[in-house]
Amino acid sequence: MRAFLDENFLLNTETAQELYHNYSKSLPIIDYHNHLPPEQIAQDTKFDNLGQLWLAYDHYKWRAMRAQGISEEYITGEASDKEKFLKWAEVVPYTLRNPLYHWTHLELQRYFGITDLLSPRTAERIYEETRQQIAEAGFSARGLLRRMNVDVVCTTDDPLDSLEYHQQVAKEGESFRLLPAFRPDKAMNASNVTVLNGYIDKLEGVTGLSINNFKDYLEALRNRHDHFSSCGCTVSDHGIEHLYVAEYTDQELRAIFEKIRMGKELSDDEIVKFKSALLVCFAEWNHEKDWVQQYHLGPLRNNNTRMLQRKGTDTGHDSIGDFRQAVALSRFLDRLDSNDKLAKTVLYNLNPADNELFASMAGNFNDGSVRGKIQFGSAWWFLDQKDGMTKQINALSNIGLISNFVGMLTDSRSFLSFPRHEYFRRLICDIFGEDVERGEIPNDIEWVGKIIGDISYYNAREYFRFF
Repeated sequence: MRAFLDENFLLNTETAQELYHNYSKSLPIIDYHNHLPPEQIAQDTKFDNLGQLWLAYDHYKWRAMRAQGISEEYITGEASDKEKFLKWAEVVPYTLRNPLYHWTHLELQRYFGITDLLSPRTAERIYEETRQQIAEAGFSARGLLRRMNVDVVCTTDDPLDSLEYHQQVAKEGESFRLLPAFRPDKAMNASNVTVLNGYIDKLEGVTGLSINNFKDYLEALRNRHDHFSSCGCTVSDHGIEHLYVAEYTDQELRAIFEKIRMGKELSDDEIVKFKSALLVCFAEWNHEKDWVQQYHLGPLRNNNTRMLQRKGTDTGHDSIGDFRQAVALSRFLDRLDSNDKLAKTVLYNLNPADNELFASMAGNFNDGSVRGKIQFGSAWWFLDQKDGMTKQINALSNIGLISNFVGMLTDSRSFLSFPRHEYFRRLICDIFGEDVERGEIPNDIEWVGKIIGDISYYNAREYFRFF
């Protein structure tokens, strides 16, 4: 019987073990999509304890704690960091077969050298031992990134963000690069005219431009797109239910924007036209600057109205949606491709039923100009676990070229989440290793190892042009 989380965790064949330890394990990490706070990185924030590091932003853990019957006081409420940690320790033994069990203990091992299992019996001792380590040098925000051999941290940033913290880190010459990603979802929020008007007012203040019509709005947003580029940005991102592909005219857009500024609610058709126009504009700007654009598609957000009113967004009350994706994806990409304005694109699905759909759609728009130009992105959010990643890898392998894959990301708000890259690397080495040992791919370790190294690191390095 194998020991839990030993050096060959998830590596079930000798070939898998050789691939991981010799070709993947020691490679740096390019985390091209996460939600870490740039301010904390720039200021090299010092943390007080593991409760603060683990539970301040992690809605994966929050969902598990609620499912186990833990009061909100110990999740997002007023309980102390230690009290929240102890409650999490009560829940951990019940997370068997959930990726949280693996992630929790990988993080204890990789950051703190702790191999004991977290439970109520060990919680006090682990809390104190980690608290003492966190107080030492090397456990600050930057220290944690260095500890995991991170080359690039690419955050998710609204067009209104100043990017001052990214600029600060760039000037200081860190061992890693802190880069922004342009995420203009709030600029498209025509479903809430009041909120959108407030956003437009702030955009006027940030740019110093008067926004009197839709053309002015585009000019102001383009101003921010240019600013991001001047700060080293080469990536954009959207987190939406599905792509919007309605037809529209300039006259219609002018009228829609006038209604917005007058505070009048829009019809469903007007909302879709507004969003469709902005998506096309953003994509065309991305192409002009040779950026990579990412589309995270499929979440059904804010399902619990009571908790939305109490706690706000991004608190663990989102789920997988069952939106129809194929037609909109095809029309959107085809429109850009037909006008020779299709940038490098990464497509992420949240519904696993769409795996083969996304993998096949990506293949429609590879044109030989760039290796892996259109990517079927890594398993995301609810799918970034063993089963979800395996299915995404298999769908891409069967329908596209897994050898071009840009690999894993954390999509996380936690400084302790980087062992997810290790988790992914171990899993893909195991998949390739089993294929070798079954005789389904050649026993050419050097070549297979090169493919593993590319997926683990080198493909992302080439694709995103961060260096």
